[in-house]
Amino acid sequence: MPSALRAVTTQDGAFFSTRWTVVLAAGDSGVSPARALDALAELCRIYWRPLYLFLRREGIGAEDAQDLTQGFFADLIATRSYARADREKGRFRSFLLGALKHFVADDRARAHAQKRGGGKFFQPLDENALQEVEAQVGAAAHGHPDAFFEREWAAALLRQTLDRLALECAIAGKTSLYDAMKAHVALVRDEVVPYAEMSSRLRRPIATLRSDLARMRGRYRAILREEVGSTVAQPAEVDDELRYLCRVIATT
Repeated sequence: MPSALRAVTTQDGAFFSTRWTVVLAAGDSGVSPARALDALAELCRIYWRPLYLFLRREGIGAEDAQDLTQGFFADLIATRSYARADREKGRFRSFLLGALKHFVADDRARAHAQKRGGGKFFQPLDENALQEVEAQVGAAAHGHPDAFFEREWAAALLRQTLDRLALECAIAGKTSLYDAMKAHVALVRDEVVPYAEMSSRLRRPIATLRSDLARMRGRYRAILREEVGSTVAQPAEVDDELRYLCRVIATT
């Protein structure tokens, strides 16, 4: 996984809608409830795992952690708490974790989340993903909850990057090619790629497969830069954030 982050060295000008702007748009009084819900669901889909893992490592039970994780995103918009954050002086990951800590510490917010029923507002959290996170909770006996959050945050960005790449390949009619290469897209060592095996299975020349993988890796790097870019205030901060996330994964 660290190599996936180190592979991002290219510069590009792409800087699409940030997570900050998603939050701001969802909290706009002029936005329809349906659109606000869609924005909340998108944030929850991408980032619930780091927050949930943090809560579990804090000693909060699984059911309460689910309620708090889902309730947090709704409370984030309902209270417009993001308005107190200075997006120019921090990362979106730092803001979310800080806001979650305040949310959990607030007894009234906790009661509100439990009364709301947590999962009734959002679609249920993915059961398979919940089992994966619970396995992490059980396997790691030591470590600060913040460190687990940071590592899972980086993993969330990598998952989102691969999800977007898979969707692009599906739209282009290249799902089979993606499925064959997805395990090698984030790696930088070409010798680990079983080109002969893939060539036989896909009936595609090895030289063509090398070009396919090079293009897929290039697109992967570009998407990852966009995903990381969406969580910082300025494009110039992307490389520093990538280096930081690489260190997080390598040392935890």
